[in-house]
Amino acid sequence: MLVALTTVCERWAMHVVERLGFSAGSTVAVVHADDVGMSHAANIGAFAALDTGPATCASVMVPCPWFSEAAAMARARPDVDLGVHLTLNAEFDGYRWGPVAGRTAVPSLVDEAGHLRRTSRETVKSGTIADVRSELRAQIDAALAAGIDVTHLDSHMGTVFHPKFFDVYLELGREYRLPLFLPRVPEFRPDPDGFIMFDGFDADSLDFESGEGRTHNERRIRNLGAGLNYLICHPAQGGAELSAITDSAHQRDFERTFYGGDAGRAAFADAGVETIGMREVRELLRGR
Repeated sequence: MLVALTTVCERWAMHVVERLGFSAGSTVAVVHADDVGMSHAANIGAFAALDTGPATCASVMVPCPWFSEAAAMARARPDVDLGVHLTLNAEFDGYRWGPVAGRTAVPSLVDEAGHLRRTSRETVKSGTIADVRSELRAQIDAALAAGIDVTHLDSHMGTVFHPKFFDVYLELGREYRLPLFLPRVPEFRPDPDGFIMFDGFDADSLDFESGEGRTHNERRIRNLGAGLNYLICHPAQGGAELSAITDSAHQRDFERTFYGGDAGRAAFADAGVETIGMREVRELLRGR
């Protein structure tokens, strides 16, 4: 099965845009909402954006306190395109979470309080490959057990992209037959067997001041190049909860309205960018 999967992926990787149903030379974007499950605000914002678009898919942080609500929302909307946002960090000062596998099962991943470490650097320094594999597999299994039709895998804060853990990421994609977010950048070795690399990606979410959100995000969309792209956003509903967690509450609330509203849809149309979710990539990967 793995050999067949690898052969199929290598065959279509050169022409993935056409194989996904678009014309050669098209600019196509996966419009991805990160951090589902982080908070109630993130759940409300992401699902609202997915309901109306242009956001096309999202991924859930299984270790987070609001994962159960996100899973219930996904079960109520079986067509929602939701992956697992593989999480090895709990970055906020006053709002923390621990590993799904249990702190005693993956001791190298947690701090003295039993929380996942705040930074990628700390996790890379202390985390063992065995513990990372156990924790990430536990997160995927928990999402599946919760009734989520997992469409893909990606990485919170990019921690699994570090060379120390990268092979685990590839291993899990193959094991669960799921596409991965893999940008074509020099830090990654080219085209790992069995996977597609995204031709372009834009992770410049949240990096704007009040009043600049529309200009900033329209520029992100215009700058996407031909091929298959991956554009990240962080839609969440503004309010006291979100403001208590993060200093990017304003930006997240703006991205909720932009990537779930008329302005965002118009920006993609005006730029001539087609949109697609990760479910279609998964079905192509699996030969359906």
